[in-house]
Amino acid sequence: MSMPPNILFVMTDQQRSDTIRALGNGAIRTPTLDSLVYSGTSFSNCYTPSPVCVAARSATITGLPPHLNGCASNNESPLHMRSIMQVLRGAGYRTHGIGKMHFNPQADAMWGFESRDISEEGARLCGSRNDFHDYLAENGYGHVLEPQGMRSEMYYIPQPSQLPAEHHHSSWIADRAIDFLRRRKRDKPFFLWASFIKPHPPFESPVPWNKLYRAADMLPPHRPNGFSQLLSYWNHHQNRYKYRDKGYDEMLVRTMKAMYYACISFIDFNLGRILQALGDEIENTLILYTSDHGEMLGDYGSFGKRAMLNPAAKIPLIIREPLGANAGGRVDKPVSLLDVFPTFAAAARLDIDKPSPEGADLLELAAGNNERESVYSQVGEGNIGLYMIARRDLKYIYSAADNKEWLFDLRIDPQETRNWAGNSRYDRQLREMRERSIGRFERDGYDMAAQDGAWREYEPPAFPNPDSDDGLLFQDAPHLPELLRALGPYYEP
Repeated sequence: MSMPPNILFVMTDQQRSDTIRALGNGAIRTPTLDSLVYSGTSFSNCYTPSPVCVAARSATITGLPPHLNGCASNNESPLHMRSIMQVLRGAGYRTHGIGKMHFNPQADAMWGFESRDISEEGARLCGSRNDFHDYLAENGYGHVLEPQGMRSEMYYIPQPSQLPAEHHHSSWIADRAIDFLRRRKRDKPFFLWASFIKPHPPFESPVPWNKLYRAADMLPPHRPNGFSQLLSYWNHHQNRYKYRDKGYDEMLVRTMKAMYYACISFIDFNLGRILQALGDEIENTLILYTSDHGEMLGDYGSFGKRAMLNPAAKIPLIIREPLGANAGGRVDKPVSLLDVFPTFAAAARLDIDKPSPEGADLLELAAGNNERESVYSQVGEGNIGLYMIARRDLKYIYSAADNKEWLFDLRIDPQETRNWAGNSRYDRQLREMRERSIGRFERDGYDMAAQDGAWREYEPPAFPNPDSDDGLLFQDAPHLPELLRALGPYYEP
């Protein structure tokens, strides 16, 4: 019997679904991703199971939705649960991980990886393993404290990289992947997860990529009439702590978009290097490209993720099968990152139970052998829980913090400009979507969301005074005060 296929899993961080040229965005240049679209299958209705980093990755790795794996935000990863890496390693795969995994709080956990090249976002920290930071120090860039860009007040301010292109993190991911492909033994299949940190903010790219797009070439953000009525607690909360709730500057937002696109194009370039290194092995490799969640990027006057509107909740997902089977396929069934686990298990020819009945083999879905009507998403719990169910035609959202529902008719309003929850002509659809959502949680015994056939009501969370500076987030390196003290009389703590 022939060896099962290799698996190359490529994940970006915070990449919207509408950022691939071959899938309709004529303003961005993504030749490598375009080639995957033409040689693979693209899923146009892929939603994240949770629009935030740790929760999305935990759901992907375990195949379980947030309300069952216990991770609904950037809280502790369910490292005690079975991972897809453990399953594949047990089946004889050589498992290697590169880049951001966001295993919290144990950044260097293996969770089924046989080996890892570890790199997480943020400032250089003492006492924690970060192979990328070690690499920078070895190459004369140890002085760069925030190698993925300056955060805090600068979090959403476009900025040039402090590193040249050859030492940028996106290049490092490709370098490590290429090194793995060249050095690995060929007696067993591999599972390689290459996880890029970009285009997660700060939006920074090295020269000359930082000049690839210009603000004047970017369209303004999507701000439909009455968009404030479409926002939840999480949108307002994020705008505050990301320093983006004190006014609207269109050219600044268009500059952000230009730099965001540059991050994606630079990833695309480095993905091309990885695929080139695969060589002929690409014909026996399943390639899956996706992201953990999207980015609001000024749409609806909002920034960040933690929202169920399309910019944050919809993500790209492309699969290239071995031998380029089913090239150019397009699938509009709703799918989710919960489908990644069963897809990889099926590719490895494993006869195991799916972690969740909500997950399915994406190739079976694409072939029409498995029907799928809806997918779900969640971020937060209790009084800040935000929940979604999405079908091809409808999307329903409930926010516990706002005690409010939204219903979008995606057939006539794919840009999500109007809430139909208050329209009596949609009473039946609203009730059906609500009941499906509540019924799902009650079947699983998750009473933090629903009780007695209704959404559980909570006291609304406190929110910082909009006229103050309450709630601003500081993400500086812990040793910053020590560095500032070196400025002598210029620094007064």
